Amino acid sequence: MPDRTYLSQNDTIMWMVEADPLLRSTILGVVLLEKAPEWERVRTRVEAVSHQVPALREKVMPVPLHPTTLQWVRDHDFDLHYHLRHIVLPAHSGLQELLDWARTEAMGGFDPARPLWEFTLVEGLADDRAALVMKAHHVVTDGIGAVQLAAHLFDFEEHPASTPRAVPTAAPHLNSYSMLRDVVIHDVEGIVDFARHQVASVVPNLLQAVRHPRQAVADAMETAASIGRILAPTTTPKSSVMVGRMLSSNFRVLEVPMAAMRDSAKAAGGRLNDTFLAGITAGLHRYHLQYGEHIHELRVAMPISQRGEDDPAGGNHVSVMRFVLPVDSPTPGDRIRAMHSAVEHVRAERSLGHTETIAGFLNLMPKGVIGAMLKGVDFLASNVPGVPVPIWLEGSRVEQFFPFGPTAGSAVNITLMSYAGSCCIGVNADAEAIPDADVLIDCLRAGFDEVCAVVA
Repeated sequence: MPDRTYLSQNDTIMWMVEADPLLRSTILGVVLLEKAPEWERVRTRVEAVSHQVPALREKVMPVPLHPTTLQWVRDHDFDLHYHLRHIVLPAHSGLQELLDWARTEAMGGFDPARPLWEFTLVEGLADDRAALVMKAHHVVTDGIGAVQLAAHLFDFEEHPASTPRAVPTAAPHLNSYSMLRDVVIHDVEGIVDFARHQVASVVPNLLQAVRHPRQAVADAMETAASIGRILAPTTTPKSSVMVGRMLSSNFRVLEVPMAAMRDSAKAAGGRLNDTFLAGITAGLHRYHLQYGEHIHELRVAMPISQRGEDDPAGGNHVSVMRFVLPVDSPTPGDRIRAMHSAVEHVRAERSLGHTETIAGFLNLMPKGVIGAMLKGVDFLASNVPGVPVPIWLEGSRVEQFFPFGPTAGSAVNITLMSYAGSCCIGVNADAEAIPDADVLIDCLRAGFDEVCAVVA
């Protein structure tokens, strides 16, 4: 059996399109700590976690004779000192100084010859606070996977009982014969798996078609139409204000009480994610009004999680869907309901079950085509269910946990991660599309205040 795993077609797209630096898929978490933990204890903890989570000691390599197939292999030259760093900012640096440093880190790519992650313990913040800045490539993990990884890295009590450290295990070395052998096994297993699923479904599908021919034709046409909507070559953003793209961005944050988000969602007949999108669209509507533009809709790209209960920590198990959202609803309650309707429609798309096949088709197309489609998105939004209780890093309490996703060709990425009763929202804004990030964050804050007032 092969001793390595292969990247999904969706992950392969994220890896391949990085030929255009604007489309890098770097995710970053800024964890604010009440005090600086002891460096040697952090180093020992991360060393242990790197043995518990295989992805942290693996790198991406191409598969021989398979230009669109990539694999994870153990890095026998793994150097923890490269991936785990320790810096001190100028004395009494504030949150924005930390975010500016983190933004610069996020804009840099990764060394493809190494595992795709870097952690940095940052000291020097005002009031003797510190931060852990965690940077990883999106193929290493999605948002939910990052939360699962955090369960290994952080403690759920200030002084937990000591646990045995993971024992390093030797990994087999690669050679040309073993690589080619595993490729053949991978291909054969893929064919067998495809055949097994097809044989299991073809007879019921044929019987269904014979008994209900009109319904079978309608289902096939709807599936084709759904796939067509996913592949629609929409290369122009809806916004006439958030235009232009560059390699520089700005980080900003805001925090919203989770209870207010949930209560407003419940009052309007939606979910927390609907309130999240409503707050974003309300804020972006206000931002456009600052420029005298009254917009009606914007195009969003949003990851839909397909992570199963048996999937391991780490890894990427999302499908990114592009769709249009209305942004000029008359009341906050109408706005939340409009978001709910739009998202439920996307979740019901028949193409969602075929995203790997669609991604495989896209991987055969020129990468510029995919890049143009990504640049036609106005904003990315991601809602990550985080940790509902306080956590600690080697005795230092985590105060806030702000996530930042890649703009990936859009004007702005807005990501929410819940933590201990609070919604921590990270905003990564393209510096050319949105040159006034402080104005944007004020508009977003007002937008969330607006939708959270539904209960009142």
